[in-house]
Amino acid sequence: MEVISVNEPIIAVRISQYPEDKKSEFLILGRSNVGKSSFINTIINRKNLARTSSKPGKTQTLNFYLVNDQFYIVDVPGYGYAQTSKKQMEKFGLMIEEYLKERPNLKHIFLLVDYRHKPTEDDLLMYKFLKYYNLPVTIICTKYDKVNRSLRVKQDELIKKTIEPSLGDEIVNFSSVSKVGKDRVYEIIENILNKQ
Repeated sequence: MEVISVNEPIIAVRISQYPEDKKSEFLILGRSNVGKSSFINTIINRKNLARTSSKPGKTQTLNFYLVNDQFYIVDVPGYGYAQTSKKQMEKFGLMIEEYLKERPNLKHIFLLVDYRHKPTEDDLLMYKFLKYYNLPVTIICTKYDKVNRSLRVKQDELIKKTIEPSLGDEIVNFSSVSKVGKDRVYEIIENILNKQ
């Protein structure tokens, strides 16, 4: 897949603000600071269209990036950020749940977890939540390049054992530095678009 064009994101906080053109949507989920913006920028071949920040919790809306005038990458607020107020977390939760439940255009979810660590309780809760709605998920292990080669087999096993992915859900190791996993993400998107 070649990324030719990416539009500035459509910003939404409620259904009435979502794009209305019925194009397929791919949702990016993950904890704050897991590398969502870096993942998106790598996938859309842009340096900083999705704003990266050293301060977690920067995304506070649903951001719809139109790629190749063909499909949307959808970025949502990261979860598990301690300094976000309880009220704000509830608001984010409802916003994401509304999207997951009410959006027929949603074709696939990329759930990002940090390859350097065991998946957190929040990661596991999110995965179970997505499977409750029978949504197809690919688990993306970010920051793959930051783990020593000699430790990777052990880390692969730890992540797989902790998440216990459902049948059909794949785990993809990913690095925005070395671009490992980028082609596989493209293949997943292309396969879904070609089935329509």
